[in-house]
Amino acid sequence: MYKLMEGVKRIERELVYKGAILDMYKDTMQFPDGHTSKWDYLDHRGNAAAVIPITNDGEILMVSQYRNSVDGKTLEIPAGCLDFKDEPTVRAAARELEEETGFRAGKIEKLLTIVTAVAYCNELIDIYIATDLTKGERHLDDDEDINVLKFPIKKAKEMIKNGEIIDAKTVAAILAIPDDLIK
Repeated sequence: MYKLMEGVKRIERELVYKGAILDMYKDTMQFPDGHTSKWDYLDHRGNAAAVIPITNDGEILMVSQYRNSVDGKTLEIPAGCLDFKDEPTVRAAARELEEETGFRAGKIEKLLTIVTAVAYCNELIDIYIATDLTKGERHLDDDEDINVLKFPIKKAKEMIKNGEIIDAKTVAAILAIPDDLIK
C-alpha cells in the first residue's frame, strides 16, 4: 500500500506490548544521512468499518458513548472492527449500524477510507453512507452503553467546528457527505 521514503529503512522492530487488538512496537529507523531514530508503531490486527446513517429527513444518526482515551462521552458514527480478517467491510458496516442504532440500510455505499492515526498506527477504516433506513433491533455488546441521537447534517458540521464532535472518523465522514444529501 504505502512504501517507506526512499533511503529510509527500518533496522529493528522490537515488540513492547501484545494486546487484544493491537501490538506496540519500538522501531529503530535509519535515515539517508545515517542517523537513527526510535519510533512507536501500533500494529492493528484488523481493520474496521464505519457508517454514516442518513434518515429520509436528512438527519445523521450518531451514537454517544464513553471513551476511556478522552475520559468522557463522544459523538460518533457507528463503527467497529471486522469479525474476521477477510470480512467485507460493507458487511461489518451494516452489522454495526444495526447493532448500535437498531436501524437497517436499504442502500449502503462506500464513501471513503481513512488511516486513523497515520503517525503511529496502521488501522484502516472504510466508511459507508447508509440511506433508506428501516427500524430494526439493537444488539449492543456487553461493554457498550450507547445512546442514539439525530442531528441535521448542517448542525453536525457546526458541531465539528465548535468542538462538540472530535472523533476523526466521524469528522471525516460528515465533511465528505455529498452535497446532494444535505437538506
